[in-house]
Amino acid sequence: MTTPVLTLESHNLEAAERQLCELAINRAGSISEAAKLLGVTRHALKRRLIKHKIVWSRDGSLSG
Repeated sequence: MTTPVLTLESHNLEAAERQLCELAINRAGSISEAAKLLGVTRHALKRRLIKHKIVWSRDGSLSG
């Protein structure tokens, strides 16, 4: 599995955190696996998803 390159549009920390969350969810397909990729707990990732208003469904699709 190759590591994707994250290109930031700005040096905005909130935007970078949102991009990382979205990238991890898309890559992993589940909140638990995405949290492992990011090195945080599932609960910490869920808090960030809520903070950034990222809606994730069990079929792996994102909206928000």
